[in-house]
Amino acid sequence: MRRAASWGLAPRLLAATVAAVLVVAATAWAIAALVGPSVFHDHLAVSGVDDPDAVLHAERAFADAAGLSLTLGLVAGVLAAAAVSAFIARRAARSLTLATTAAGRVAAGDHSARVPAVGIGREFDELAAAFNTMAADLGSVESGRRRMLGDLAHEMRTPVATLEAYLEAIADGVQPADAETVAMLRGQVVRLARLAEDVALVTTAEEGRLAMRRAPVGVGTVVDAAHAQAAGRFAELGVDLAVRAAPDARSVVLDADADRLGQVLTNLLDNALRHTPAGGHVTLEARRTGPGVAVTVADDGEGVSAEHLPHLFERFYRVDSARDRTRGGSGVGLAIVRAIVEAHGGTVRAASDGPGAGARFTVTLPVSVTPARVVGREEGNHGARSR
Repeated sequence: MRRAASWGLAPRLLAATVAAVLVVAATAWAIAALVGPSVFHDHLAVSGVDDPDAVLHAERAFADAAGLSLTLGLVAGVLAAAAVSAFIARRAARSLTLATTAAGRVAAGDHSARVPAVGIGREFDELAAAFNTMAADLGSVESGRRRMLGDLAHEMRTPVATLEAYLEAIADGVQPADAETVAMLRGQVVRLARLAEDVALVTTAEEGRLAMRRAPVGVGTVVDAAHAQAAGRFAELGVDLAVRAAPDARSVVLDADADRLGQVLTNLLDNALRHTPAGGHVTLEARRTGPGVAVTVADDGEGVSAEHLPHLFERFYRVDSARDRTRGGSGVGLAIVRAIVEAHGGTVRAASDGPGAGARFTVTLPVSVTPARVVGREEGNHGARSR
């Protein structure tokens, strides 16, 4: 039993095929031995042969001829079946060896390993395709993880170095610990804390563990709140911020977390502000789109090249790393946007006509409450707040 358990696939397939052929041969021999002589004897009786010696000789001749031919045929069949089975088993074993080798390389960290198509059957081809897809996905995840860790280390290095330098200067008496210095140090600590919160938030959201406090919330309420929160920053930097929300879009109520949706719009507006120079324009627009509602943040700023658009919502992805870091972005704002929007069952996409042509970010959310019920709920919410 131990020896059989250590056999490879090829010997097992060959042994199984030979055993099956032997069973078929034994069955055929037994049936021929039982049925053939009686059928031959009946034919002799019908033919009118009455001589016992002639009958006995004919039956012996038939038995010898049938036995010899059947034996030779069965032996030839067994050998042919064994040869074909050995060929097929060898190909199957070789294919599985390739798959095993590729799996070992992937397990060792080489995600470029692939299983070639060997053409031994649809099932194995599907298995190879699934394995190759898995290896590619793992490679993409590993590449993203390494890039994320590198970017995270870079993001943390600047504020940590600043804190260390100023604390050493204060300890050596070179830099006074006045209110301005303390405020600067506190700002660096806040930057680190925000980075940690952003990374934790996007990781939690992408893993599907984001806590949501869903409640009926009007689209108009969310849009107005985002505009009110961002208006001061836009005015300070000389960028015009306009709101265009159609009445039918404002009257829609979503089953959503108002704070999370507010964070989505805040991140999109902050992103537009960082990439729009003074004198530029940013528009926050809401409109109905069939069964959903679309909220778009559009600017006439720097724009984005086509090759960067598919990657904008990846963690720490930057179109221009040097310039983006100097503007204070954590690099995960758009990743947070996608994670929160998808947690609400919606989608987000980016579009741009190229560098210098501005960019548009559109969030599409499903509508779960009819407009007729929106007005009453929004009025009820206003009444509750007024009390």
